[in-house]
Amino acid sequence: MKRAILIVIDSMGIGAMPDCREYGDIPECNTLCNVAKYVKGLKAPNFFNLGLGNLSKVEGINENPKAIAQYGIMKEHSKGKDTTTGHWEMMGLILEKPFKVYPKGFPAEIINKFIEETNCGGILGNYPASGTKIIEDFYKEHTKTKFPIIYTSADSVFQIAADINVIPIDTLYEYCKIARNILTDEYNVSRVIARPYHIVNGKPERIGGLRRDYSVEPFKNSTCDDIINNNGIVLGIGKIEDIFVGKGISHAIHTGGNTEGLNITLKAVKNELNLNELKTSNYNIEKYDKQFIFTNLVDTDMLYGHRNNPLGYAKAIEEIDSYLPKIIENMTEEDLLIITADHGCDPTVEGTDHTREQVPLIIYSKNIKPGRLPEINSFDYISKRIKDWFSLI
Repeated sequence: MKRAILIVIDSMGIGAMPDCREYGDIPECNTLCNVAKYVKGLKAPNFFNLGLGNLSKVEGINENPKAIAQYGIMKEHSKGKDTTTGHWEMMGLILEKPFKVYPKGFPAEIINKFIEETNCGGILGNYPASGTKIIEDFYKEHTKTKFPIIYTSADSVFQIAADINVIPIDTLYEYCKIARNILTDEYNVSRVIARPYHIVNGKPERIGGLRRDYSVEPFKNSTCDDIINNNGIVLGIGKIEDIFVGKGISHAIHTGGNTEGLNITLKAVKNELNLNELKTSNYNIEKYDKQFIFTNLVDTDMLYGHRNNPLGYAKAIEEIDSYLPKIIENMTEEDLLIITADHGCDPTVEGTDHTREQVPLIIYSKNIKPGRLPEINSFDYISKRIKDWFSLI
């Protein structure tokens, strides 16, 4: 049985796109290289073996003329620098019209609809902010009023933060579903995100494992659908099911962070998961002859990129690197491994938002010839490689 394994290291860009200034970014943005420079060298010998250091000057990861993988850099064709846009383009869905952003917060008509339909009584915040900072600013008032905290960023997101001991988690999710129904059509918001937290030692602490993303539904079938429609299964690990609203995802498991995501990915490669327990409600596939393992590793973005923490970002990359030998050792000649990113989020530059960057691409299989890939002008190159691997082209 042929398998494709796609690991997305969330936000690990490798240099500003030519149009970065249109998105409020500077040409100096370069998440991977700037993180490596900040820590005076990444300890990532397995990324060295795969050829990551051949793409740019990544301190600690030298050039490797004997790299065992194919390697290249992809430019994003779609208009945007967010998770949904990046992941969709990888699966062949290119956005010509960007999702709307709200740099001054959401207009009264949106907020009033939200308050009315949720019956929440009111809201706090409603401006672009770092999630940790706005929760820190409002958590005491939130406890008193029981009003949800609303915020956005430079990306197309409507984020709802709440202490789960003040607003129960199921209520928070219901608020998000209501907001998702409001933020369509002319409002055109990419994602509504539940940001639950609780108080630990007197301070608010976000609960990553309970985060949920409510994306707009894909506008047409993606490569994931093509795989399912051709006798295959698609296993989404991390927030993949949320990004595609379950469309084209036959099996799914949410994760609380990178370590869990890496362990589950490794178990999937080793065929150690009980797939029957991971079936989604959208599909019931009993027999299949191909499998797509699709993993998002979010910590680089959520915990370190948005929080301007290059040291933590570097450690996350090094942890991912440590899992690569185990994943590769358990691959067969019928397996294709792809490692990439969906956008940038440079923790070394001013601001806490995503950065409009190109992304690295590593492709490994035991039976493909290694070397540099030609110029790639769209993330849907990944879609084409996966379809070709599964003989769907």
